[in-house]
Amino acid sequence: MTTSTQDTRPSSAPAAVELDAVIIGAGFSGMYMLKSLRDKLGMKVKVIEAGNGVGGTWYWNRYPGARCDSDSYIYCYTFDKNLLQEWEWSERYPEQDEILRYLEHCADRFDLKPDILFGKRVTETVYDEKSHRWTVRTDKGDAISARYVIAAVGSLSTLNLPDYKGLDSFKGRAYHTSRWPHDGVDFTNKRVGVIGTGATAVQAIPEISQQARHLTVFQRTPNFCVPARNGKVDPEVTKARKANYDTIVDNIRKSFFGFELSFIPKSVLETTAEEREAEFDRMWGDGGFAFWLANYQDMFFNQEANDVIADYLKRKIRATVKDPEVAEKLIPKTYAYGTKRQPLDTNYYETFNKPNVVLVDASTDGPIEEITPTGILAGGKEYELDIIVLATGFDAMTGPLKDLGIRGRDGRSLAQEWEDGPQAYLGLMVAGFPNLFTITGPQSPSVLSNMPVSIEQHVEWVTECIDHMRRNKLATIEAMPQAQAQWAAHVAEIVNMTLMPGANSWYMGANIPGKPRRFLPYLGLEGVGGYRRKCEEVAAKGYEGFALSP
Repeated sequence: MTTSTQDTRPSSAPAAVELDAVIIGAGFSGMYMLKSLRDKLGMKVKVIEAGNGVGGTWYWNRYPGARCDSDSYIYCYTFDKNLLQEWEWSERYPEQDEILRYLEHCADRFDLKPDILFGKRVTETVYDEKSHRWTVRTDKGDAISARYVIAAVGSLSTLNLPDYKGLDSFKGRAYHTSRWPHDGVDFTNKRVGVIGTGATAVQAIPEISQQARHLTVFQRTPNFCVPARNGKVDPEVTKARKANYDTIVDNIRKSFFGFELSFIPKSVLETTAEEREAEFDRMWGDGGFAFWLANYQDMFFNQEANDVIADYLKRKIRATVKDPEVAEKLIPKTYAYGTKRQPLDTNYYETFNKPNVVLVDASTDGPIEEITPTGILAGGKEYELDIIVLATGFDAMTGPLKDLGIRGRDGRSLAQEWEDGPQAYLGLMVAGFPNLFTITGPQSPSVLSNMPVSIEQHVEWVTECIDHMRRNKLATIEAMPQAQAQWAAHVAEIVNMTLMPGANSWYMGANIPGKPRRFLPYLGLEGVGGYRRKCEEVAAKGYEGFALSP
C-alpha cells in the first residue's frame, strides 16, 4: 500500500536534460502551472507525475463515495471563461470520476499531456549554487536541470499508514483509501472493517454498508458531521450562475474561505434561542459548509458560543441514531466544533441504525491492539474480517514536500529544516531554497479554503514573479529569514486567538506520531481575500521580504 521514495537511479546517472522549469505534480495546481509558464511566458517546462494520468488527488482517491465537498460551480478553474460556460456538472458535489473527467478534459483542451512525464516519482531535488539551477531526479533514472522548481504536490497526497502490529499478517485484503484499486473493490457478502471516521470515511462508510454482509467501524475520534444535501442542481440556478460568473469569481476571490459564504456578523450569545434555532435549521436544511463557515462570527473564538452551536449538532445526532449508547459514542466530547475538518455526510449517522453495522469506539470499547491474520483485535475482542479499509488520512501539507528529497543552499535538507515544524514565507517559498515555489504550501490558506481558488492565486502569483525575474535578468529569488520568521510568528499569533489549537487535528499535525504540533495552514488577514491582497502588496513593493539576486 505504501509507495517507495527510495532513489533507484543507476550509479552512472545520465546527464540532466536542461529546461527552464520543472513542475512536480499534475493535479489542479500542476496543470495550471504548466499552462501558465508554457503558454504565457513561453518557457520550456515539464511536469513530473507519479501517477499514470492527470488529476492529482482525484487520480489516487477512488474509494466508494469519493466526491468533492465544495459546490461544483466553484470547484473548477475560473481562468477560462469559455470553459466555465461550456462544462456541465451533473450534481452539486460531483463524484471522483466526474472530476477526473473534467481534469482530463482540461488536459486535452490545453494540450498539456505532451509536457507531462507520467509514472515517475521524484526522489531527489538538489540545488547547485554555482549554476543557480536545480537538478530533479526520478525513480526511473530521469535527471532534469531547471532554473525554477514548482512543487505542486498537493496538501493531502502522502498517506498516513499507522504502524499497526500484525498488519502484514492479515490474510484478507487491506486497502488505504488514497491508493484504491482502479477497478474497484467488491464488498459483496464480505465482512468489512473500516478504520477511521474522518471526512473520507464519512463518505465511504454508507456506501460500503450497502454492499457488505457486515461492517465494523473502528472509531478513534468521533466527528461532527453536517449534511451535504447533494443532488441535481436546478437548471435555472445553473443558468443564472453562468450568467453571473464574473461576480461569482470576484466574490470567492475576496471571501474568507473561497466560497460564497460569510459569517453572521453578531455573537450567537446575543441571540434568542428561537432566533439562533431558526438560523441553525436554515443552514442544516441548506447543507454544505454553511454551518461551518457561515455561522455566528464568534464560533471559532469563544468556547461558550461554540458550545451553543455544538449543542445543536449533538441533538441532531441523538435524534438520528436510534441506539442511545451508539449515539453517545458518535458525539465528540474532547474538542470544540469546527476545529477539525468538517465532513459532509449523506446518511452517515443513519448507517449506524442498520443491523449489519457495528461501531467500535477506541475510548469506550478499547483501541485497536493489533491486526491478526483473521481480523482486528480491539479492547480484548477480535473482530473477524475479510477486508480492512484504512481511512487513516495523510501526513498533511509537509509530508508531500519532505518526500521530494529537497536540498537547498549548502546541501540543507528541507526535511531537516522542518524537523521542528514548517516555516515558509507566505506559504510560497522557504529561506535557503532559491527559485523553489510551493503551491498552497504550509502557512498559506490552502486546506482552509476552496482549493481551486487558492491554487489559481498561487499559480498566477508565481507566474508573475518568474516573469518579473526574467524581464529584470534576475538569477534567484528566495525568502529572507527575517521575513519568514515574522510570517511564522504571525500565523501562530492569529491561530492562537482561536479554539483551533485545542483539537488533535491534522491541521495541527497531531495525527502523525512525532510530528511537531504546529498549525499548518494559515487563518488570518480576512482569509483568502486578505491573503491575496497581502501577496499583491508584497509583489508591488518589489517582492518585499524576498532576496533577489542578479
